Amino acid sequence: MQNFDAELDARGVPCPLPLLRTKQALSGLAAGQVLRVLATDAAAPRDFAAYAEATGHVLLQTESADGLCVLYLRKREDAT
Repeated sequence: MQNFDAELDARGVPCPLPLLRTKQALSGLAAGQVLRVLATDAAAPRDFAAYAEATGHVLLQTESADGLCVLYLRKREDAT
């Protein structure tokens, strides 16, 4: 099980809102902290992988089961 510092519940929220809310949530974290995101959007694993690659944040882990996707993002170290 991955440790995390904050959690965002984006279940039932359509794309692109999970990513927009994730961006807001990450802005409130310190560099290196981990955000756990709960999402039901089927595109979440792909979208979050692309978001991490584009922004420099690290997608640590993705778990999917029964329509729920749990993603762990670490805020990039050089972020303020």
